[in-house]
Formats: sequence, C-alpha cells, structure tokens
Amino acid sequence: MAIREPILKPVPIAELRPTQITVGYREVEEKRRRWREHDTDKKAEFLGAHMIPTLLGPKKRHYVIDHHHLGRALQLEGVETVLVTVVADLHKLDKDAFWTVCDHRAWSHPYDAEGVRVGFDDIPKTVADLVDDPYRSLAGELRRAGGFAKDTTPFSEFLWADFLRRRVKAKRIRTDFSAALEEAMALAKSQEAGYLPGWCGPVE
Repeated sequence: MAIREPILKPVPIAELRPTQITVGYREVEEKRRRWREHDTDKKAEFLGAHMIPTLLGPKKRHYVIDHHHLGRALQLEGVETVLVTVVADLHKLDKDAFWTVCDHRAWSHPYDAEGVRVGFDDIPKTVADLVDDPYRSLAGELRRAGGFAKDTTPFSEFLWADFLRRRVKAKRIRTDFSAALEEAMALAKSQEAGYLPGWCGPVE
C-alpha cells in the first residue's frame, strides 16, 4: 500500500489507538526529559519532524504503529495533539479483519508485560493505558548505550526485550538498573544474541 500524504490536521493524542500493549516507562521518562530540554520555539519544529505513523482503522480511528513512547511522553507533558502520517487506509475493514491484516503486516504487537502473546482485545484503547514492561526499558537503554544498532525490523526492541527477559532477573532491573544494564551489555555482545536485529557483537 502506498504511503499517504501526512494529515496536516492535528489529531488529539487521547484519540490515538495503540497497536501494542506495553511500553518501557523508563523510556517514556527519557523522552519527557528530552522534550523539556527543547526551547519553546523548537517544540513546534520537533512535532512537525516527528509525525506519528498511523493506520486509519474501523470507524476511521487512528491506530499508532510506531512512536508509542513518544505519544505517551508528549501526553504526559501536556501536549494535546500531534500530526500523523497515515500509512494505510483500512477503515472499511471490520475489526477482526483489521487486526488480521495488522498481524500479518507486523503492524501490531499483542504481547503483555510478561512477553506472552494475548488477544487483540487486550490491547489498550488509549496510549494513556499502555502498560509498563521493564525489559522494554532495559532494551531501549541498551541500544542507547551501544549494545545493538537501531534496526528497521518491526518491534526489534521488543525482540531484544524478550531475549533479556529470559536471562536478566526482574528484581535486578528494579533494584539496580545499572547492574542490569551491565549484564545486558555482556549478553548483547555474546554469540547467543547473534540472531537478533542490530546485533553488533564480535564475530568469531
């Protein structure tokens, strides 16, 4: 499907529908911090350069397919509207057909905070209701620290989160995030992680 022209009419963040269940709250807080660092006159420019990609779904609702963390961060910072880019117009589909298309096009990620796949009905109706997955935060911080490269693979950071979920104890993330990140960095450089998108560990 062809990429459509951006919709220049702002869309309220409160009306955006997620296509995933979780975000990393730590990641959201990092985006909030960066937003606050922008000069007031630079904030409009930032919003213009960071349009939210959406699908036009049933009832012509906008379903977010990327930048969930940014949307939530902006909402918490009091931003009410964002500009969107409609990637595909699927508004004529019924709900079941819509989610089937999303699933097959890797436009949705129906996995809960334990990394378990659940039903599409479990996906929150608003970005305000996105659930925290600490491993997604760990994966985001790991990428920023150079543990792996940004990759175009859909939901690549969730794949890393799932890899870390099986190896790093949740208690360590809660009580000593720096130690968890150090452990994650060692794991990221291992051959074990070689199948993951953006892997940049040593090649033997």
